[in-house]
Amino acid sequence: MENTASSIPSKMKAWVYSEHGKPVDVLKLDSNYDVPQLKEDQVLIKVVAAALNPVDFKRMLGMFIHSDSPLPSVPGYDVAGVVLKVGSQVRTLKEGDEVYGNINEKGLDRPKRSGTLAEYTVAEENLLALKPKNLGFIEAAAIPLAIGTAYEGLHKTALSAGKSILVLGGAGGVGTMVIQLAKHVFGASKVAATSSSAKLELLKSLGADLAIDYTKENFEDLPEKFDVIYDAVVSLDIQVHVSKFTWNLSTNSSNQTSR
Repeated sequence: MENTASSIPSKMKAWVYSEHGKPVDVLKLDSNYDVPQLKEDQVLIKVVAAALNPVDFKRMLGMFIHSDSPLPSVPGYDVAGVVLKVGSQVRTLKEGDEVYGNINEKGLDRPKRSGTLAEYTVAEENLLALKPKNLGFIEAAAIPLAIGTAYEGLHKTALSAGKSILVLGGAGGVGTMVIQLAKHVFGASKVAATSSSAKLELLKSLGADLAIDYTKENFEDLPEKFDVIYDAVVSLDIQVHVSKFTWNLSTNSSNQTSR
C-alpha cells in the first residue's frame, strides 16, 4: 500500500453529483475532491473496491430528497479496502487492516456525503469488519448492503426452521443472499427460487432445493405452497444507464467506458 497516515493527500478522485437527475447526466468524475475529514470514532479507508446498489441511483434521481444529505455527494455504501488512519476512539482496528462494510448505519437518514465511489472514504469502526482472507476485495465489497437487505427481509417475515420459502429473483444480489441465509442460517425446510435458464445451476449451488425457470414456468401455477414468498425482483419504469469505471490504484489513473 503506497499511502501511509503521514502521506495521505488532501485531494482525491471521486464520482460526484451536484444535482439530481439521471446518473449518466449528473455523475461526474472530480479529480480534485476533498478527502473526507476523519472523526474520532472513524477510520480512513483506502478504497480498493466499491459496489453500486439501487439506492445509489435512486438518490441521484432525487427519490429520497427529504431525508437525503445535501449536495454535492459521492454515491456508494459498500466498500472493501485498507485502513490508513484511525481516530483516537477506535479500539479494535489498526492501520493496514483489510476491512469491508456498509459505511452508513441508516441508509436513508442523512447518509454520508463522501461515499465509497472515491479513492478514500471514512466509516465508524462498528460498521466495519475484517475482510475474510478467503475473499478478494471485489467479492467483499459486493456483500454488505445486499446481505443486510436479505437478512432484514427474512427477519420481518419471521422465517424459522421447518418453514418453506420461495425467492423471486434468486440470482440477483439480494436473492442470492436470501437463498443462502434461508437455507443455512434460518433453517428453511425447502427453498425454491426463480431465475432465467442460464442461472438455474447457480441457484442450486447456493442451496435452492427447487430452481424455477421463470421464462418457462409461472410460479403462481406451482402445485407447492410456501410459508414465505420473498420478492427480490426490482421493478422500475425508469431505465438508468450508469457509466462503468475502473481505477488502477497503483498508478492513480482512471479509465471510463460506457456500459
